[in-house]
Amino acid sequence: MKKWFFAALSSLIFAASAAQAQETDVMEIVTKAIEAMYYQGGDQKARVEMSILDKSGRERNRQLILLRRNDGEGYGDQKYYVFFERPSDVKEMVFMALKNIDHADDRWLYLPALDLVKRIAASDERTSFVGSHFFYEDVSGRNIDEDKHELIDTTDEYYIIRSLPKNPEDVEFSSYMSRVDRTTFLPMKMEYKDKRDVVYRVYTVLTVEEIEGHPTITDVEVEDTAMGGKTVLHYSAVQYDVGLPENIFSERFLRRPPRQFLK
Repeated sequence: MKKWFFAALSSLIFAASAAQAQETDVMEIVTKAIEAMYYQGGDQKARVEMSILDKSGRERNRQLILLRRNDGEGYGDQKYYVFFERPSDVKEMVFMALKNIDHADDRWLYLPALDLVKRIAASDERTSFVGSHFFYEDVSGRNIDEDKHELIDTTDEYYIIRSLPKNPEDVEFSSYMSRVDRTTFLPMKMEYKDKRDVVYRVYTVLTVEEIEGHPTITDVEVEDTAMGGKTVLHYSAVQYDVGLPENIFSERFLRRPPRQFLK
């Protein structure tokens, strides 16, 4: 009886340890994926061309400049400043996000035509980013602790990770599947499922280039497979470790763009 008890106890301990080890491993992978996607270098500057195609194939184009600054090393707080250059209806519009690891992100949108600073509520973070198929949350990334992650497969090229929201009532998806490159740790494809468990949104990396020693996504698209249409982003003139000062990521620079860093 005692032998059976200790054998059963050992099995339970082993199973618990194995599960804990897998959870630790998948969190390491997810953390590295977020760092590869959003945190390379101490800061970053890039020009971005945005092409928005509706379900009928009609296209709208926008040009913007992205500034990003890390507050420390690795996964942590960040600051984003997005300045729109073209077309005329969005010229000098500014989106700014302060990514906070321990609480909800802060986001603002400056509308120059109205001279209005609009705060983006946390409840709106998964809504369209200025009319595109990307969400406000996509600009700075989703907090790692908002979802439960599970490593469901490992292939020669990818880690396959399934993520479920811890608060499903706060989001429109039921889960999403990520294919993370085992060499670069960049998430190359993410498929989001709705509450009916049907894929409705697909994020796909189209091009990766080595820039200043960093594997960098230079072409990416998000497709709405339910309603139709997609948005493609092309990054150019990407620079790392520019030396962006912290003070430009403040509300007063929404109306007064830091021109010297937008050239």
